[in-house]
Amino acid sequence: QVQLVESGGGSVQSGGSLRLSCAASGNAFRISGMAWYRQAPGKQREFVADIERDGVTQYDDSVKGRFTISRDNYKNTVYLQMNSLKSEDTAVYYCKVSVLGREYWGQGTQVTVSA
Repeated sequence: QVQLVESGGGSVQSGGSLRLSCAASGNAFRISGMAWYRQAPGKQREFVADIERDGVTQYDDSVKGRFTISRDNYKNTVYLQMNSLKSEDTAVYYCKVSVLGREYWGQGTQVTVSA
């Protein structure tokens, strides 16, 4: 089992920045991929960014150039630095990790961007 604890959400004005963190514990030393997703009110959960153990990253087009995903393999933690935030970035953000073919999700952290 892997437990995930997210932090760093909050409210910010448009153009501001936030940094999300997601720390994994339990059987975390076997983590391969780590990712961030988000779900806005009334919408389906969508992919934001992911990072492999070797540091290779992918981003959704809507966040390219504004968000940066990173990870610390020693701390089993994934981060999402969010800059130039827009109102459309408002959502609950979830981290997801992959361990030996299984996926684990965090509880979600709210990000609210006001115009």
